[in-house]
Amino acid sequence: MGSTANDGRDGYLAFVESNQHRLLRAAFLICGDRHQAEDLLQDALLKLALRWTSVRDGDPAAYVRAILYRDAVSWWRRRRREWLSPAPPEQVAPDRDGALRLTLHDALGLLPPRQRAVLVLRYYEDLTEVATAEALGVTVGTVKSQCHVALRRLREVAPDLTGDGRSSRRATRSGDPTADLEVNQ
Repeated sequence: MGSTANDGRDGYLAFVESNQHRLLRAAFLICGDRHQAEDLLQDALLKLALRWTSVRDGDPAAYVRAILYRDAVSWWRRRRREWLSPAPPEQVAPDRDGALRLTLHDALGLLPPRQRAVLVLRYYEDLTEVATAEALGVTVGTVKSQCHVALRRLREVAPDLTGDGRSSRRATRSGDPTADLEVNQ
């Protein structure tokens, strides 16, 4: 019994000695920081040691690389949530377009899902009609008609979305508050 435990330990130590430099390079390439790479590798090797008997007959290096990647991603997620700063953040200037964004958001919420998707893909993602049709699995004609109907509906529910001051003056002179909203073909 004692020799089996020793064989496991010896196999683990042999694996670490023969692979640690290659695994450290992989950890460095994953995270980009030498000290963090060392910490990641140390934690991964500890996890490997705890599971050595079940992993040793397979590919322990692949197991360690998977641990390195998962732990690096977890570290990025934790770090992204927390931003340390020596001084409090500066005050952000008031968002002049905030009311317009809220109006657009509310107006988009009133549209059916397909029309909303067409507008987002066409104008937010800046896709062509053909690319939008491919993304949605519909014809180009459907994209054009859905876009036309969606823009007309937006003009009805949110006349504030017609554009800047010039277009509003022009729209009120012509009597059409949606004069500047066009379907790009």
